[in-house]
Amino acid sequence: MSLKHAILGLLDLRPMTGYDLKKTFDDTAQHFWAADRSQIYRTLGTLYAEGLLDEHVIPQRSRPARHEYRLTEAGSAELDAWLRSPAPAELPREAFLTRIYFAGRAEDPKLVRALVEERRALVRQRLTAFHALETPTTTYAERLRALTLRNGIMHLEAELSWLDELEEAL
Repeated sequence: MSLKHAILGLLDLRPMTGYDLKKTFDDTAQHFWAADRSQIYRTLGTLYAEGLLDEHVIPQRSRPARHEYRLTEAGSAELDAWLRSPAPAELPREAFLTRIYFAGRAEDPKLVRALVEERRALVRQRLTAFHALETPTTTYAERLRALTLRNGIMHLEAELSWLDELEEAL
């Protein structure tokens, strides 16, 4: 998936500024996609230049003007085409698993235990954050979004279980 399509999808929900998009990523989509502010603003510029977004400038009294973006017909068509296209195979990249894979060279179980504890703390932190996300389930679209969150929670719970197994194997 590209950031381009994630932004188009979020803007399909409602018009937003770059700031709003960053907050929305953090509040609703962090279990499957992350983006930093500079990536978001760069991509917004590209999407606007490609004619996929309209920009509405909203003047403010004591602050800089807000630049709110919304999908154009072309942006909506691009999002629809992407949704209907075959999903590419996504190959995982896991720095933590790479470290575990090669940690045997150190022949130091304390190193592995430290890596496991660090990871366990991160996973628990993310799990707490995911459980705190609000997920209304009134509409079909809301139920689908809630189920993606459930997927993220299940993955983290499975990782905690695997970390226990790894630690027992030491």
